[in-house]
Amino acid sequence: MRREIAAVVFFLKRLVKRGDKLETDKVELFVERLAVALQEKFKGHWHPENPSKGQAYRCIRVNMFHRQDPELLRACRESGVQYSDLRLPLELTLWVDPGEVCCRYAEHSPCFSVARFSNNDEEDKCIAKKVTQALERVTSDYHSGSSSDEESARTSPCS
Repeated sequence: MRREIAAVVFFLKRLVKRGDKLETDKVELFVERLAVALQEKFKGHWHPENPSKGQAYRCIRVNMFHRQDPELLRACRESGVQYSDLRLPLELTLWVDPGEVCCRYAEHSPCFSVARFSNNDEEDKCIAKKVTQALERVTSDYHSGSSSDEESARTSPCS
């Protein structure tokens, strides 16, 4: 669970830094509090033997129906950061599953893998590179597609 949370935190940290609204120390405190919030939330909902079990519970979601994700909001509150200063995309979904973190920027856009982990420690050492490559897919002229709060019944959101 630690490496998946690290991937989420690193990914979101880079997104927040692109917004260029927060000072570095505030960003650091925010991501530290976010890591704690996610670890506490995921306890008891982490099933490596069945990664899709609990997937909706481990989802970080921001869209027209859920303008503020509860864990992001908690990390903001605990770090003294204004939620609006995160400058996240209008629509963002992150699935945090054992072995993989996936992202989608709009409800009807394709999702992509932020980080995928194996049981090989050597492969997993490249997390920063994997996450950075995923961030490269984000364009500064992000535009939102139509929104829907429906979830698909796939076993992996990136399948």
